[in-house]
Formats: sequence, C-alpha cells, structure tokens
Amino acid sequence: MIKTTPEHGGIHSSYIKEWLEGIETANLSTHNIIITRRNEILFENYRPPFHADFLHRMYSVSKSFVAIAVGFAMQDGLFGLDDPIGKYFSCELEGNPDPNMGAQTIRQMLMMSTPKKGRDWFTARNDDRVREYFQHTTTSAPRGSAFMYDSSGSFILGVLVERLTGVPLIDYLREKLFDKIGISKEARFLYCPGGHSWGDSALLAKPRDLLLAARFMLNGGNWNGVQLLDAEYVKTATSKLIETKSVEREGFSSQGYGYQIWKSYDDSFLFNGMGCQFALCIPDSDIIMIYNGDNQGIDYAGELIIRSFFEKVEHRAKMPDSNGNYSLPENPEALKELNNYAESLVLAFQNGEMHSSIEKDIDGCWFIPHENPMGIKRFRLCFGEDSGRFEYDNMQGGKILPFGLCRNEFGLFPEEGYSREVGSVFCPGNYYKCATSAAWKSKKHLRINVQVIDDYFGRLWIDFIFDDDSVAIKMKKAAEDFFTTYEGEAIAKITKD
Repeated sequence: MIKTTPEHGGIHSSYIKEWLEGIETANLSTHNIIITRRNEILFENYRPPFHADFLHRMYSVSKSFVAIAVGFAMQDGLFGLDDPIGKYFSCELEGNPDPNMGAQTIRQMLMMSTPKKGRDWFTARNDDRVREYFQHTTTSAPRGSAFMYDSSGSFILGVLVERLTGVPLIDYLREKLFDKIGISKEARFLYCPGGHSWGDSALLAKPRDLLLAARFMLNGGNWNGVQLLDAEYVKTATSKLIETKSVEREGFSSQGYGYQIWKSYDDSFLFNGMGCQFALCIPDSDIIMIYNGDNQGIDYAGELIIRSFFEKVEHRAKMPDSNGNYSLPENPEALKELNNYAESLVLAFQNGEMHSSIEKDIDGCWFIPHENPMGIKRFRLCFGEDSGRFEYDNMQGGKILPFGLCRNEFGLFPEEGYSREVGSVFCPGNYYKCATSAAWKSKKHLRINVQVIDDYFGRLWIDFIFDDDSVAIKMKKAAEDFFTTYEGEAIAKITKD
C-alpha cells in the first residue's frame, strides 16, 4: 500500500487529530494506529517501544484468522460447515456421556452459538487442551440461535484445520493467503498444551499484517483481481448471523456476529481482540482502521475508540463523487499539526503528582504485612528524583520493580516463570518485558501502573494508601493467565529496623 495524506483520502487531518486527542484524554494505552482508504495509508503512528515490525499479540483477532482458514479448508473440500465436530474428534470424545459435545456443527462453532462448557483451560492445567475441551458436558443441545461466547471452540476449529491439512495452522494460512497478499514471514502462533496452535488468542503479527488481512476481507476475498477465497463465504462471514446484544453487552460489540467476526456500527465488521486489538472495516466508505493497544481492565476503552472514530472521522469523510473521487484540497498546516502531535505521543503512563511530602517519612522503610493472598512478606518503596523502586519479598524471594515517576521505566517484571511459547506452562528463567510508572493520586495515595509488553500483554495496578505508621496495599490485575498472585489486599505496619 502507498502512503498519502488524509486529505487525499477525503479526510481532514484535523479530524484525525481531534480523534487522537479524545483517546489521549482518556489515558488509554495505545500501541499503534493505521487508517487507510482503498489501498492508501492515510495515517500511521507507533508509540515506542512499539514499531512497524513489532510482532504484536492479537488476542481474539486470531479467531478471525481461524475463520479465514476454515473457509479455505472448506473450499478445498476437507469438510462441510454443517458437519458435526464429533466426526473429526471421536477419540477425544471417548468416555464423554454428553452427545451434545460432538453434535455441535462447524457452522454453529463459527457463529459462537454452541452451549456453554465447563471450566476454562488455564484453570485445568491439562497436558492436552483438545482432550480437555471434549471431556466437558454442556448445558443444553446446540441450537444455533443464541450467542454464547466460546473461545475454546475457536481453538478447536483451528485444530480441525491442522488435523485435516496435516500442517500447522500458520503454514496453511501462508500457503493459501499470507504469501499471496504480503503478510510477513515472521507472523506466527503460540501453542497450547498438546502441541496445537493457540488459534483463539495467540497470533503474533505486525500491524500491517492485520491491515492486509482486513483489506482482503473487505475486498470480498479478492486480491489484485484474483478471487482467492469463495466470495459467498466471505460475505456470510462478515454478515450479521446472530444477535449479540444483551444486558451485559451493548455498544459497538452488540451489533451482531458472523463467522468469528463481529459486526459493528453502520454495517461495518470488526476483527476484535482483548485489550482493544481492532481491525475495523467499513464497506460504505472503504475505510479500515487498525488499532492495537492494551486496555484490559478499562471497560469503556473499546467503545470510546470505535464510536469516536465513527463520529470524529468516518462520518465526516468525504464520499466519492460521480467519478469516484473524494480527495480534498491539501492542507499542509493541518497535516503538520497532526504529524507533530502524533510524534509527541508516548506510551500511556500513570498520571498524578510526581512527589508527595510524605516521601521523606516512608522512603526506604520496610513494611510488614499481615498474611495476604499475594504472599508478600515485606516491602518498601525507595524514591529518587524521577524514578523509584518497589522492593518486596514473596514466595520466589526478593524482588525489585523499578518505576518511573510520571513516566515509564522499561525493564523486566521480576516474577519468574510465566508462559512463553506454550500457554499456561511454567517457563523457568522467563521474565516478561514491562513498562512501569507511578504517581501520587493524593498526598497519601501512591499508584504503581505496570504494563507487560511482550508476547503476552497484561496490566497490574498497585495502590498504597498511607495512614501514619501503616499502609493499605491493594493489587488488581487484568491479564489472561498471569499476575494471579498479584491480586488482593493487605495492611502493613512500618518498621524502622
């Protein structure tokens, strides 16, 4: 794709700047943004340490790639969408008395319209996630009419493609699509116990890889005049096939669901992943918006990003005239303001005051907490001019977490052993990269904000509320399968020893 100006694409640079300012005001953790129209990139921005070649964890956007792989496998005649899944997993179903597990069809699984299963696989810690899935019982027979989100069902669909093609999911996608449309050779999946691709959550790809896949689907499965994937399948996959609106789900994600692809406002469709991994495709205006970030635990983030993009940008874009032209007069001054603003943006950090008058009373002092769910035996805070350290002892021993004051400090989170190539599996010697910041929310309230920025993303907030010679420490996490020992509360007393 070629790069041009927003005005050439029918969008005022000032509209994009206004949209960005709204996101920044909300202090969202944005990693990158790309806006395109037709085959032209109108705007592209990365916040360090993220960059164009960073292999970004796509979370449930991965499911949309599984749906694409399923479409190609069906096109190759490997199965029919109305085949029961049990036809291909008879061994894993052995001993399960519930006939509903095998009766659900591939189509129903694509639509997330299968009955709820049992415990999540992270909790199970099973050595084969496929067998774990098929040994559960369901709440009812599959009906195909009610939306019931089943992430593991998406995983199974990816395994189905691997089982029938005889190659890893990424290799099949490379052969059928990736190499033909220019998706990077570095794109890959992490794995699940049992050796299967983690197709429901763990595609790692460059932001432009996501853009290319989104453009392919917006083109109806066509690339440079060649129909690679059946047009009817693509049309169905990106249509509203099932209702998603509920008491718990409103806004951009309540507009319906197709085949592992969400519908959104104005008949758009969306690749949608946890933490705000978005590929928003808008057929009426031929606009694609790519957003990657980590806003886990911030409930309003996705709605703010998507709705405000429509309001501030897409709805104000010039529509084509009778000759198909939508270009606006170039506006160098507005473009300069947009670019200067975008280049000034950094990865979100904890806001507040850099220092408090009580620092001198607590700096370097050890606090001893009561027994607590975090397993912390003692801790202290040490402050410098623009940085500090949170030192603590837990079950793994002594830990040091450096932080920036009203800025990010980049390093490694000190807990050892979180998963790497295989999800849910302890990995000795492994530490996640992170960005850590802290700020005083009030005179006696310090907050540390941790962002894991690795093959895995996660958020951790640590609050310290001081009261004379004691402190309340509160930890809250938003992460798929780590930071589990960093949740809870405790009261600790200061010691001068």
